[in-house]
Amino acid sequence: MEHHTMTQPYRPLALFAASLGWFGLALQLWFSIRMTQGNGGTVLEGVWLFLGFYTILSNLLVTSVLTVAATGSRGRLGVFLSRPGVQTAAAMSIVIVSAIYNLMLRQLWSPSGWLLVADVIVHDAMPLLYVGYWWLAVPKGSLRWSQVLVWQSYPAGYFFYVLLRGAVNGWYPYPFLDVRALGYVQVLADAVGVLAAFIVVALLLVAVGRWQARRQRHAAAEVA
Repeated sequence: MEHHTMTQPYRPLALFAASLGWFGLALQLWFSIRMTQGNGGTVLEGVWLFLGFYTILSNLLVTSVLTVAATGSRGRLGVFLSRPGVQTAAAMSIVIVSAIYNLMLRQLWSPSGWLLVADVIVHDAMPLLYVGYWWLAVPKGSLRWSQVLVWQSYPAGYFFYVLLRGAVNGWYPYPFLDVRALGYVQVLADAVGVLAAFIVVALLLVAVGRWQARRQRHAAAEVA
């Protein structure tokens, strides 16, 4: 009930952000398929390439969360995506997506046209919109410090997924995970460093969320 009460006033924001998110993902998928076909590949190979990026998977996650919030879906998936812990884990992931891209990867290429639009949506606009939604609409009184470690199962799972994909076809989505160029030891060290960043962001989100929840409780008590 608490989540429904907090979310309802922000459904227009969730609807706008979800619509933008699906548009950005559709653009990214189209470019992935077109690029793959240009290199002699198939549509399915283009989809498989699309699903290899943490940016895409995290944008799928936050856009799904926003879609559930906008539609009020109460199915099994909707209930799962409505959990404050899941929504905060999604915030952690999309913040890292934007941070790593802007600090480490943006300078590696220069997209233009609609590709630039798609790039800005998934790396800049969606992180800002989703964190704004998280701040305004997600109840945070149930957030616990112990959840921080649980949330790392997502980036850790992605890391092993990347290693498995790379072992099969020799393709790695990010330079700091490229085993062919760096070797497993360096890639593991890079992954530990990125995981530390995930943990720091998660701790900050829990700290800020718990502070916000305390402030809201105090304000409610004063009104009562």
